[in-house]
Amino acid sequence: VAASGGYWLACAADEIYADENAIVGSIGVISMGFGFPRAIEKLGIDRRVYTSGTSKSTNDPFKPEKTEDVEKLKVILEEMHESFKGLVRDRRAGKLKSDESELFSGAFWTGRSALNHGLVDGIGHLHDVLRDKFGEKVEIKKIETPGGFLSRFGIGKSALEDMPNAAIAAVEQRALWSRFGL
Repeated sequence: VAASGGYWLACAADEIYADENAIVGSIGVISMGFGFPRAIEKLGIDRRVYTSGTSKSTNDPFKPEKTEDVEKLKVILEEMHESFKGLVRDRRAGKLKSDESELFSGAFWTGRSALNHGLVDGIGHLHDVLRDKFGEKVEIKKIETPGGFLSRFGIGKSALEDMPNAAIAAVEQRALWSRFGL
């Protein structure tokens, strides 16, 4: 997936290659959250928050939404989106083939469609692209963190200590993929 933040990072490269079925694009900015003020009240929970600074608890999910907080957030999102668009325009200069209103809408495409839009330079995989560019003698060195036999299976020195982090990571990964309907 080279979408949203992944595509932002990919733009650092001089050339971008993608698998034909990769998810590419999502040139936009999003902020999501939930509001729980009625739930916390219904459950009879007293929440205590202490801050220094008048804006520290902006968009607190346990307080009613404030129009001025939403407006501040929208300004920030728009600034970030303009920055993202500027980066893509700069790094993909002369390569973009579609209307900016479509490219910068937050939509995402397969790698093949991204190629048609000019968001990537070609379809390919790391080894194949490097061999095509630099010859058969290309050697790709894999950099791995050292670890024992169990680290190959994601089990650290203390499997019990790692379980909560692994569970949270799995939930975060599932949430990321579900954004794309996968």
